[in-house]
Amino acid sequence: MLTLGVEEEYLLIDPRDATPVPRAAEVLAAADLAPALRPDEAQHELLQVQVETATPVCEDLAAVSRHLVRIRAGLSAAAARNGCRVVPVGAAPFGHDGPVPVTDGDRYRRARRQAPSLVDDLMLNGMHVHVGIPDPEERLGALVRLRPWLPVVVAMAANSPYWRDRDTHFASWRTVQFDQWAVSGPPPLFRDAADHRRRVDALLTAGAITDEGQVYWHARLSARYPTVEVRAADVQLTVADAELFAGLIRALVTSAVLDERAGRPRPETPDELVRAATWHAAHAGLHGALISPLDGVARPTAAVIEELWARIAPGLDAAGDTDRVSDLWQAFRQNGNGADRQRRWYREAGRTGLAEHLIGSTLVPAP
Repeated sequence: MLTLGVEEEYLLIDPRDATPVPRAAEVLAAADLAPALRPDEAQHELLQVQVETATPVCEDLAAVSRHLVRIRAGLSAAAARNGCRVVPVGAAPFGHDGPVPVTDGDRYRRARRQAPSLVDDLMLNGMHVHVGIPDPEERLGALVRLRPWLPVVVAMAANSPYWRDRDTHFASWRTVQFDQWAVSGPPPLFRDAADHRRRVDALLTAGAITDEGQVYWHARLSARYPTVEVRAADVQLTVADAELFAGLIRALVTSAVLDERAGRPRPETPDELVRAATWHAAHAGLHGALISPLDGVARPTAAVIEELWARIAPGLDAAGDTDRVSDLWQAFRQNGNGADRQRRWYREAGRTGLAEHLIGSTLVPAP
């Protein structure tokens, strides 16, 4: 059983009109005093309209759920004391007047100088799942093996259909918007851990990135921890949704490790096909068609998701998560993903209703 940890990014909004508000410093100062939160569990993100949280290292999904409930509650209380709310939404559905203030730090100021228009449009929030793998070559092998499946995760976890007061007609606008950065999108096809090291070093030498934190691939080898970090998912509306994708992603990584240990051939899916599959997944969400990782043929989304479940079955069994993840998936499928729910709420109650549901989703108790 591989350990895991979950990072979530949230948007800070005004509860009256759901516009983003730059109060991260105030919220985090209040969060530091909250007894529910431990040191470093809540942190600054690039923009002052965002905050990021991280669970401790967990061995099971029940622990992930408990920590997310606790962290969301503590952060929500800190935000309320400062006249705003934290919402788990993949992209800001409503606009912000003028440039968005960046967090005061050398790295963040450098990003603003380098690409001010991109930084202003980074009101985007993801869910990052770290899965611990002690052996470096197994970590690299897992990264290569899960790479063709990342677009399916993008489609299932989509939670960003609205952007600056309009429907983008994408299920995950965050994916499309974020992938404009220099080193982003699906990870390349690496030969081994040494090849990965050489290619990241080449990016640093070229000045394409200033540190390894700017490697924004949908999955990457963490520079800080012995983990594969899967970054393909939008932040999830509820704790139950987040628990589902934490379990699904750990199972995907675990199945890859099992294949690596068994010596099965690694997939060699071309970069252009994985990138095209990602774009279509961000557009389709749970509807329409996806490109199958098995043979590169477009099939109905439901059929490709079934292929994913077959792929992760060994990993679910190894972690003892089969029943729990299956139950979470049944509830998720009935409600739709975050993009489906946001559109439904907007149709039913407009802007005000969408904002209320987003605020309410943060603290929905885990089943």
